[in-house]
Amino acid sequence: MLPLKEDDTYAVLSDLGLVEGGEQGFYRHDTRYLSSYIWKLPGFSLLLSQSPRPDRLVQHWSWIKGPDQVVGVRRELQMERGGFRERLEFENTSLEAQTLEIALSLEADFADLFEAKGWHKVERRVEGLSYTAEDGLKLATHLRFEPLPSEAYRWRLTLAPKEKASLRLQARFESPFEPHTPPLPSYQEWQQRFPLRMEREGSQQVLEQAIADLRALLFSLPEGLFPAAGIPWYVCPFGRDSLLTAYMMQPWANDVTRGVLSYLAKYQGREVNPFLDETPGKILHEMRQGELSRTGKVPFARYYGTVDATPLFVILLHQYWKDTGDMAFVRQLQPNWEAALAWMTDYADPDRDGFLEYAPNTQKGHLVQSWKDSFDSQSHQDGSLAQGAIAVCEVQGYAYMAYQGAAEFYRVLGEHERASRWEAKAQALKARFHQAFWLPELNTYAAGLDGEKRPMAILTSNPGHLLWSGIVPAEVAPQLVETLFSEALYSGWGVRTLGAGEVRYNPLSYHNGSVWPHDNALFIGGLVRYGFYEEALQAMEGLFRLAMTQPDWRLPELVGGYPKHEGEPPVPYPASCRPQAWDAAAVVYMLRLIQEIDRKHPVKGLLELRKVKV
Repeated sequence: MLPLKEDDTYAVLSDLGLVEGGEQGFYRHDTRYLSSYIWKLPGFSLLLSQSPRPDRLVQHWSWIKGPDQVVGVRRELQMERGGFRERLEFENTSLEAQTLEIALSLEADFADLFEAKGWHKVERRVEGLSYTAEDGLKLATHLRFEPLPSEAYRWRLTLAPKEKASLRLQARFESPFEPHTPPLPSYQEWQQRFPLRMEREGSQQVLEQAIADLRALLFSLPEGLFPAAGIPWYVCPFGRDSLLTAYMMQPWANDVTRGVLSYLAKYQGREVNPFLDETPGKILHEMRQGELSRTGKVPFARYYGTVDATPLFVILLHQYWKDTGDMAFVRQLQPNWEAALAWMTDYADPDRDGFLEYAPNTQKGHLVQSWKDSFDSQSHQDGSLAQGAIAVCEVQGYAYMAYQGAAEFYRVLGEHERASRWEAKAQALKARFHQAFWLPELNTYAAGLDGEKRPMAILTSNPGHLLWSGIVPAEVAPQLVETLFSEALYSGWGVRTLGAGEVRYNPLSYHNGSVWPHDNALFIGGLVRYGFYEEALQAMEGLFRLAMTQPDWRLPELVGGYPKHEGEPPVPYPASCRPQAWDAAAVVYMLRLIQEIDRKHPVKGLLELRKVKV
């Protein structure tokens, strides 16, 4: 599968760069505008296919007789917001005239993204390349050719020896959702924001690919720049993913952080709506514009089914303020971060035990509403799934960070009594959390508490986030770090989501034994926070080497949790987004952490970083 993207428009192509079936297609606003797109070049074979940037595909097709090429075709496909441009350049490299019969086969089904993924089935009436949806909105694919086809998208070209000819196409996907927004920064402008360079050549290629992917994942909204969570299925506003991605890109992309916070503030929960999992003050999880969402077949037109986005909203704003000193923006969003804090202490804690929890959505939303959101990710030692309202451990760490951030905000605003109140709340949570979640027999924290307040006594990667948050008492941090680097949890590429030996451990599960780079990046942030610098460099080395095993130099969304064997790449997970925002952001975040290590404790470590002037 080959993904391409520019702004709100993207393509999921086959290895041949075509749309040949299944989930493939050209998409915009959660709708597939072309479900088939196949160039028919009889006698030609694909010799070269390269995506020099995530918005562009370059290919060379060749018609060969005997040892020599007769005709060569250079194909360039350039994605744009709202469509794409394509150019096919033919060259007769032989000494005789050649006649070519070329055709383009295409179809538009205007399927909703969830339908294209096979999760729903809709009967719709499409008229050629246009469609009127159930809610009356009109969509269309417009094509312009030069030269014009003779009929049914067919061309006949006769080329004299050494003659060249070209065929151009421009496609535009007409959508009812076309906000007037400024263009995205160019790739060159974007690269210049990150004046970073790795000494080692392979690491530098990983860095350059990550920065390019972060630019590719951006889309422009009236509120500002916003990073899509991943290509191909998450090109939409996402709460948790966008907040962590923006956090990890600080301080090099402050405008992205402002865009994310402004957008999520605009759509912050305002009422109680069980179908949408909405409650006042809650931060959005996901927002879709496809037909199924718009007509209420699925709840994702504006969906709030996440327990962690709300504290992460406060955390990101606090980090932005620390990096920029922009207190005016903090004041501007004060009603929003105060509403978020109120949600955390009210709706997220109905039993008033001080812990944030979620109740599974039994309608059409998510059963599990933390980052490990697969249905079987929350389990006990005997493998049974946790039931009832669940308080996952890492979210308590996020709440601790958010409460401390709020205390700092109020202190700067001159409201010292409120600052003291939130600082006291943070410290009370820290003490109560350790008492309720610490498992001395395992030297780790429980993955969570179930509805009966029973700890999930299993080895997981979640406590790595607790180190990132600072909620772990200093006296037990060494024991926790040792556990996270134990043979049961650390694969060599990273910490497994679930420890080997646990009942539900499966190295190729989504959340029960796989290794997620963003998960490990937050763990590395925690190691640096607590002064475990050598261990942090070791974990960074694992992630950079993981990226270097990939043909595209990208950190994958996740890999199998099998132990690392020298000279062998990790076992890939069979289906994942590529690129994924928080994995690309993890690369630049690790460079920020290296800078922090260099300031606090210079180490002749495994990775060397040097700044370069722009």
